Amino acid sequence: MRLTRQTNYAIRMLMYCAANPGKLSRVGEIAAAYSVSELFLFKILQPLVVAGFVETIRGRNGGIRLARPASEISLKAVVVVTEESFSLAECFETGAVDCPLVDSCALNSALREALNAFLGALDKHSIETLVGDKGAIRHRLGITDLPPAVRRTNAAALAG
Repeated sequence: MRLTRQTNYAIRMLMYCAANPGKLSRVGEIAAAYSVSELFLFKILQPLVVAGFVETIRGRNGGIRLARPASEISLKAVVVVTEESFSLAECFETGAVDCPLVDSCALNSALREALNAFLGALDKHSIETLVGDKGAIRHRLGITDLPPAVRRTNAAALAG
């Protein structure tokens, strides 16, 4: 199965927010980090907000942040929200199907089994697991300034 570009960047937006804890992320910063248009990201943002993955803060100093811990956002949940269809073949579609074997062929059940295995594998991973080494991710995304509370936590961990 091939994920759409929308799903790919939805996951990337969530990863950016997870790698930027304690701080609001701006769509412009995320767009620059991934070299993609802000308009495209704004279109992706809406279903993430509706699903409760992200919350938006309006105003001059506004931005977006995760609405729940990154460990509670599974890849499966993101894929289910952002993908329009899981039709792997014509026989997955509802309505008129042109294949004369649709009622007697095992292809449909084999593909359904494959889809369930795919979604099951995605359910084992969260946004948190994707940004496990936040330092490397932050560096790659150009996120340089840590909020004071995170700096204090990091400094205490290094001193301890």
